[in-house]
Amino acid sequence: MVQNLIKNAKGDRWIWIIVILLSTWSLLAVYSATGTIAYKKGVGSEQFLIKHLVMIVGGLALMYFSHLLDYRYYAGISKILMVITIPLLLYTLIFGANVNDASRWVTIPVINQTFQTSDLAKLALITFLARTLTKKQETIKDVKKAFIPIMGSVCVVFILIALANLSTALMLFGVSILLLIIGRISVRQILTVCLAGLILLTGVVLLGPRRKTYISRIEAFVYPENVNPDKSFQSNQSKIALATGGIFGKGPGNSIQRNFLPHPYSDFIYALIIEEYGLIGGIILAMLYLAFLYRCILIVTQSPKAFGALLAAGLSFSLTIQAFANMAVAVGLGPVTGVPLPLVSMGGTSILFTSVAFGIILSVSRDIEKKNDPEKKKDKIVVGEIPAMA
Repeated sequence: MVQNLIKNAKGDRWIWIIVILLSTWSLLAVYSATGTIAYKKGVGSEQFLIKHLVMIVGGLALMYFSHLLDYRYYAGISKILMVITIPLLLYTLIFGANVNDASRWVTIPVINQTFQTSDLAKLALITFLARTLTKKQETIKDVKKAFIPIMGSVCVVFILIALANLSTALMLFGVSILLLIIGRISVRQILTVCLAGLILLTGVVLLGPRRKTYISRIEAFVYPENVNPDKSFQSNQSKIALATGGIFGKGPGNSIQRNFLPHPYSDFIYALIIEEYGLIGGIILAMLYLAFLYRCILIVTQSPKAFGALLAAGLSFSLTIQAFANMAVAVGLGPVTGVPLPLVSMGGTSILFTSVAFGIILSVSRDIEKKNDPEKKKDKIVVGEIPAMA
């Protein structure tokens, strides 16, 4: 059975290798990082490790099945996801679970598992933008037919996410702008979207429900010497982890700052990795994400269809920007955010949605392989740019 799974695993082999390496590293880091929280809750670290392992295995399974589906079907799926996403984001803001003064999670009935709706929104908006930009290439300069639907979807999702999770909203907005540039939207229209985003951003920061949190984090980053030490506690503990890790680190499982960092298994897992694996480990991890981006750029340039290229570009930019945003916060290059490190941080459904994104990218790569190998064309599902269901 395992041999059949490996045989049927198609797409860019290097991306598969990078995913396996990140997942393995994640298990080691999470096992080390959860020792303190396990002690406080009176349970063994193995309980958190097993739960994380289940999510990793589930993510790999989702990635495998996602990559088997012809990527062109995701065009039709994106419309369904957008119809679900916007009401779900509204529901989350009003009725979602409130953690750290932010309503980002909703609870799935029966299994009692929470998930962050912005993870679904990222996947929905990127696939929807890739589909819309592809379908409207002939009228891409038309304000009414192309620009307004595109701008509307970007701005609505941005504001709904930003009210509870500004960092994720900003990254998604940036990825959307990159897709608009690749999709040949005019400079004037892109500047209009940016202006609209700036107005919405200003409103969220100054008038939103988490305005005090956003302002205090910016002040703590810009003027760390003038703020209450409690507000810069996380970043200070992260810097200690970086400084004591040295070049080669303290070794796996030997972190000290995991006992002081509030979230060493998620938001600040990169600081723990540098403490245990040193500067070399931190560089290797960063290089894995850069290698992933490089392989995705190759997929984008080789894709014969606009939808595949836009899909791979949007998802790869999103994952890479998120990774480097997390690492930037850990090393003190940005204000504290709640952005996890893709496939490395401990998380529930975020790992699953991230894995689906990897699977879609591999589906595009798989299609390229089929077109380059005549023997593989016979198992092609559809012919054309986007299936009829789109």
